[in-house]
Order: sequence, then structure tokens, then C-alpha cells
Amino acid sequence: MLIGCPSEIKNQEYRVGITPAAAHEAVANGHDVIMQKGAGAGAGFPDEEYVAVGARIIDTAKEIFATADMIVKVKEPQPAERAQLRKDQILFTYLHLAPDAEQTADLLASGVTAIAYETVTDKMGGLPLLAPMSEVAGRLAPQVGSWTLQKANGGRGILMGGVPGVAPARVTVIGGGVVGTHAAKIAAGMGADVTVLDMSIARMRYLDDTYGGVFKTRYASKGNTAELVAESDMVIGAVLIPGAAAPKVVTRAMLSTMKPGAAIVDVAIDQGGCFETSHATTHDDPIYEVDGIMHYCVANMPGAVARTSTIALGNATMPFMIALANKGWKKACAADPHLMNGLNTHAGKLTYAAVGEALGLDYISTDEALEI
Repeated sequence: MLIGCPSEIKNQEYRVGITPAAAHEAVANGHDVIMQKGAGAGAGFPDEEYVAVGARIIDTAKEIFATADMIVKVKEPQPAERAQLRKDQILFTYLHLAPDAEQTADLLASGVTAIAYETVTDKMGGLPLLAPMSEVAGRLAPQVGSWTLQKANGGRGILMGGVPGVAPARVTVIGGGVVGTHAAKIAAGMGADVTVLDMSIARMRYLDDTYGGVFKTRYASKGNTAELVAESDMVIGAVLIPGAAAPKVVTRAMLSTMKPGAAIVDVAIDQGGCFETSHATTHDDPIYEVDGIMHYCVANMPGAVARTSTIALGNATMPFMIALANKGWKKACAADPHLMNGLNTHAGKLTYAAVGEALGLDYISTDEALEI
């Protein structure tokens, strides 16, 4: 199979879909790998490292999209990229279709077989291709949130850990999954007073058993959420419903109860955000203000630490990429129901129920897609 990896073109996105290690693995399995010139540079992987393991360097993304049997990326394809996708081609990348009707329509029109990292599952019910970036984004959230809290950025002027005689920042993390746990660990490590909200008693029990004394947990009732949001200097949104749009757990009305200059970090923004006032921003212009509350809603947070993120993502995606290349998508998905859960579109049909329900579109089952 001819596997192609173009440079990412989203604002301030320096990650790359294929590492030299993954390219090496693909070549060793008998496949051809073509990389766009300079695609790995932002993550610290020069073209020479790809050439050394047998990959070829191609000047333009246009040539990669035109010739590759499988396109491997990081972020969802941008409009110019979607226009180059075609039927009988595999797209393997993050998609986040539920809040993105335009992208969904373009993928369906192209006929491409699109497999989304964020909906591939594992035997334990986890999301193995989302988890590495969730870990990165979770660990970044308190870091960017503390920067947002600085007075020069419109924040309250609060130091996360305080100083002797001065209280630390109060941080509420909404969601105790992978993102929330890593965010809470780092925020607590910075000296903040941290509480995690979650609706799963079992998850809170685990967090208390594992991190008791490091941060606190509370049940995510509407009342508790409103109370903690009002008291917080920083609120980190870490809510996830796999493949679906994020629920709006903090309303605009709640902003009026918050402290002026408090910071919101919406890590769920790729799935539409879990704050009613959230909209996606970029690393170029990451912060905006609504009703005196500072919002940090960058849609590709892990791109800020491109090398760490690329290696972590490559480690996770490599086995699935090789399976798709070795067997073809139908045989690979038929053999692995967890990879099958990644299928979002095929031959002009939507194949992921949560996306169809979010966007009001018809969809077919993945079993039906195998027959097309």
C-alpha cells in the first residue's frame, strides 16, 4: 500500500501524522511511504530521518493526496485538503465530526473511507488513540490556564500556588477521565487547591483511592457545579462523550457568578466545547473575554508541544496504521471490532451513530458499510 503523510496546515499545528519510527515499520512491512517535504520539521524530525528508513520525500501535498492509498494525518482535513480526497482512499486521522457539519458533508461527498482516531476503542472500553493527546492536553490545561490568569492577559492576577500567607488558586476540573485526571494532577502539583467533578461514583472512588490528599472530588450535580464554578479562579472543562458533541455543563448565566478575571480552559472544544460561551481559538490568538471571564479554547492544544505529542500519538497509531495497510480497511476492521469503531464515513455514507444523531443525518451500521 502507498501511505502518504502531508504537512499539517491548521494554524500553529506542528505535529506530523507519521514519525520516522512508524515509517520504518511500514516500510519493513512492505509498504511505500511518502512524506511531504518538511512535514516532520515542526516536531523535530528532518526529512533525512525519513529517507534513512526508506520513505520518499514529495514536494507537494497535492501529489500525496492524488496518489496515496491511505492518508495519515493528525488534525481533521481542512477544506483545501477535503477537496482532494477521493473514493477508495483511506483517511486515518482525528476528525471530531459531531460539531462539524461542513466537514462531515465534505467527507461524505468525497466518498472517502474515514477512520477517526478519537472513536477507535480498546478491550477496556477506553479510547487508545485519543488517550495520548488527552494526557497531553490535560497536563497543558493548568499551564495555559495559569498563563491566562496573569493580569497582563486579562486574568485575576492569581499565582497558582500562592505564597506563604496568601491562598493558592482554586481550580475546578469538570470531568474525571483521562484529561481531567492529568489536569488535576498538574494543577495540584503547581500548588493549587483542586476539586474534580464527575458523575461516576466508581470513578470518584478510584480518584480518591489513588489521589486522596492531592485533590478532592465532588459529584457533578448542577448545584455542586454551579457552586464550585462561582468559587473558582480557574475552571477546566474535561467532559467527553465519545464521538458526540460535548454537553454544555456551564451556562452563560453561570459566568455572572464567577470572579472577574477568572479563567476557563475548555479542553472539550474539539467536540464543540462544554461551556456555553466557548468557541474555538488558535495558538496565535488563544484567549477571549466574555462577561469579564477569560476563555482559553484552543482547538489543537497538544500542537504547542509538537514533539512530545507526535511521539506519543505515533506510538499509539502505528499498530492500527500497519493493520490497515497490511490487510486493507475491510479485513482489518472485520478482524478488529475496536478499529471498526473508528469508521466514521465510507462510500458517501455516515457510519457513526453519535455523529448522525448530533447532526441530524442518516447513518448506516459498520456491518452494512463492509458490504458496500
